[in-house]
Amino acid sequence: MSLKEEAKRNLREHGVIPKKHFGQSFLVNRESLLKIVDCASLSRDDVVLEVGAGLGFLTEYLAEKAGKVIAVEVDPRLTQILRNRLRGFANVSLIEGDILKIDVQGFNKVVSTPPYSISSPLLFWLLEKGFDLSVLAFQEEFAQRLAAPVGSRNYGRLTVAVYCRTEVELLSLIPKEHFWPVPKVDSRIVRLRPKKLPFKVDDQGFFDELIKAVFSQRNRKMRNALSPLLSRLGVPKTEAFEMADALPFCDRRPRELAPEEIGLLANEALKVLRQKWKD
Repeated sequence: MSLKEEAKRNLREHGVIPKKHFGQSFLVNRESLLKIVDCASLSRDDVVLEVGAGLGFLTEYLAEKAGKVIAVEVDPRLTQILRNRLRGFANVSLIEGDILKIDVQGFNKVVSTPPYSISSPLLFWLLEKGFDLSVLAFQEEFAQRLAAPVGSRNYGRLTVAVYCRTEVELLSLIPKEHFWPVPKVDSRIVRLRPKKLPFKVDDQGFFDELIKAVFSQRNRKMRNALSPLLSRLGVPKTEAFEMADALPFCDRRPRELAPEEIGLLANEALKVLRQKWKD
């Protein structure tokens, strides 16, 4: 029996209809599943976090290679299927819950085909965690955003945040037909390896807040994109604009600035703010 037929049977027997708002499309191609596992270079020393365990197809392959698998699934209808399927794997810990709201610790690798609906928040969540390696399958357009060149349509806050914390590799394409139900677009395997910040940032929290603020207005001149952030930090509106106008790159747009330039801008903005608070 193919994995696609098995998926349909399991869902039918449990009266489960995949939910679009969860982005539930299950990877049902063995070759693609094995590629994902191979990209993670697993050993018995690894504890793997899988986000969105779904029907357990990937979970089984992970359990055969890793020392332990922490499988997280938010849909209670699927956790029942998972309990039945994975009962023979003593090294699998199944958790029912929203990965963005629960406390999961003790893993060193992340390997999963997460629901499309949480791709962005999951990645920002992951960037705050300590891990050795992550292998994730994302929709193709989302994957391209992670390594987008400066000034391109896909370049944005996500690109900068990922660049600052990880080495990104865009690996094999997964055709949409390898999923069921079939999504509208292909996916791609992405591998992330943590790295040190490649340039100096005086305050990581302020830098993160700045890229979030300016990329929400990515087509405005930097002076205009920065002013609302400065105002929220207590600078009067008129003064905020003047302050932003005196900073480096004020005539350029956020999407035109390389991460290193944004880092320099953040450091200069913080100096001005600290001087103002000091005065």
